[in-house]
Amino acid sequence: MQGLIPLTALAVSLLSATASAQCDRETLVEATDKLLAAQTAGSLESLGDLDGVGYLEQFKTADIAKGILTTAVKLDFNRSLHDTVQCATYTEMVSATGAHPYVIGTQMHLTPDGKVTNLSSLITDTGDWLFNATGTLYWASREEWPVIPEDERDSREVIQAAADAYADLFNDKSVQVPWGSPCARLEGGAYTGNGSPSDRCDVGVPSGVNLANRRYVIDETLGAVDVFIDFATVPDSHEFRVEKGKLRFVHTITVMGG
Repeated sequence: MQGLIPLTALAVSLLSATASAQCDRETLVEATDKLLAAQTAGSLESLGDLDGVGYLEQFKTADIAKGILTTAVKLDFNRSLHDTVQCATYTEMVSATGAHPYVIGTQMHLTPDGKVTNLSSLITDTGDWLFNATGTLYWASREEWPVIPEDERDSREVIQAAADAYADLFNDKSVQVPWGSPCARLEGGAYTGNGSPSDRCDVGVPSGVNLANRRYVIDETLGAVDVFIDFATVPDSHEFRVEKGKLRFVHTITVMGG
């Protein structure tokens, strides 16, 4: 019985850590607003104190002072997810009409008072998988991702399970995926639908590919989750909109270059 004492203490410690890690939505929205301001200006100033921040580009450690955030990017479209349980955010940014087109996906982790602790960006441009910022902008801006009424929201577990089922399918065709109808996938700048009720996203899914090392940002208010994934050997983001337990939209960003 004595062996149960440290396990109980550990459980209490973990519960306390989880509770203390929760953030309010306003803090996270302010953080993504600052991120957008930084990317637009090409200046880190709006992000505040970045001392000790872990920074990654293309899933590799990088110098934030020399990274994409120091390049001014004209943003034509953006959407952010705010995860109040993990104190985390995801922001999709599309620049189609600037001097250098980009599609960027950024996950941030913060302290409860809003200080950035980790920031990771996937940056795609010409040469990356199906890259076409004009196509990304066209389709992304036509989709509807409204806030879901509270009494109609899926749980975090349901949202993540839908994303995991989709990702598991790439390596196990027996997995049952909760496909929605309609459902559309925006892969780079290519779209599997045309905005019609017959759109499908269960097409073109390869076999024998392991989607590993998944890092989630979940926002129940939007029914959405972003997953940073090692897509076989390349850095990848899959963002999902889930409605009533079923997949409605999928957005992918896949880095093919170094």
